[in-house]
Amino acid sequence: MTKRRVVITGYGAITPIGHNVSQTWQSLISGVNGVGNITHFDASDLPVTIAAEIKNYNPEDYFDRKEARKMDLYTQYAMIAAREAINHAGLEPGSFDPDRTGVITGAGIGGIQTFEEECVKYHTAGPRRISPFFIPKMIGNIAAAHIAIEHNFKGINFNVMSACASANHALGTAMRTIQYGDADIVISGGTEAAVTPLAVAGFCSMRALSTRNDDPTAASRPFDKDRDGFVMSEGAGILILEELEHAKARGAKIYAELAGYGACSDAFHITAPTEDGEGSTRAILVAVKDAGLSPDDIDYINAHGTSTPLNDKGETQSIKSAFGARAYKMKINSTKSMVGHMLGAAAGIEAIVCVKTIETGIIHPTMNLTNPDPECDLDYTIKGAAQQEVNAALSNSLGFGGHNSAIVITRYKD
Repeated sequence: MTKRRVVITGYGAITPIGHNVSQTWQSLISGVNGVGNITHFDASDLPVTIAAEIKNYNPEDYFDRKEARKMDLYTQYAMIAAREAINHAGLEPGSFDPDRTGVITGAGIGGIQTFEEECVKYHTAGPRRISPFFIPKMIGNIAAAHIAIEHNFKGINFNVMSACASANHALGTAMRTIQYGDADIVISGGTEAAVTPLAVAGFCSMRALSTRNDDPTAASRPFDKDRDGFVMSEGAGILILEELEHAKARGAKIYAELAGYGACSDAFHITAPTEDGEGSTRAILVAVKDAGLSPDDIDYINAHGTSTPLNDKGETQSIKSAFGARAYKMKINSTKSMVGHMLGAAAGIEAIVCVKTIETGIIHPTMNLTNPDPECDLDYTIKGAAQQEVNAALSNSLGFGGHNSAIVITRYKD
């Protein structure tokens, strides 16, 4: 069976450095940092008081007040990014078959803000005060449901939850769905809103977060010798994936092709990767092969690049193992150096970055890499944005539990 080709015909985002893709992209190539002091709640009792939050966000700019109260923040972000992506793709009613248009989202945590609020209410006011919207606001699949309901998408619909690899797994699953004929269009990507007291406290207890509270914009420093953890973030990145002939028939503009997907497990540890990054290496090589390419064809890598001691060292080794001597000739960057770690949404925005890089020939810089780790010795694009033609990009994402995922995005050629 010949697999159908899957192209990207639209994208949308809301991030700590922009309320849409255009703002986010301009901030990335300009080196704008989205990390600051936490304002969502009083974090003064926590060892970490910084995060990358969405700035100047008012739900009523996007939703009716009553409607907004029925949605957790992670769903609101997904809806906003999906609206931009759908508009960008020109998906007007009548231009698609609702029964063959689906939604597959990724979220690593889901509606934890709602969960926390209702738990407090239960213990302070009793069970009778629990909101009837508690469950439908909190569950991890509900963002996909809201997108489908708003836009009348009646095809496949669910959420993938694999920690920080969620959005890549969602995109890969959406690609497979289209390739094998179960849908013509799938709206896919990731969303997260976990800058909450309980979530931040939990990551603090794991000692996973940077404690550089006195210098927030320098806290996320992937591949730097002085890195001390990641920075919590929030937002959404959503892409429109479409079968090639369907996109051409409706006259859609094609921005890139989603050509390859690889996924595997470390089967090693609940939070730590293997020291040599062996699982990530396998996911990368599977994705490259799935795209019909060789490692020599990949021009650029958007790294997982979390700014944690174990990840950055292991990921660097995995890239070397996958690409050999070519690893030293490739441009690599970490979007998380400016937007922080969006957890289940991270790979969504990073896939959009890959598309924009192919479109523009601009590779955004990795910020804060001022004291290179000798064990992280590749070209992480540290001297500002670089100009380079990119025909094939790889986006790498890893999640707690040993989940490895990689996707390959290529320049579209008819």
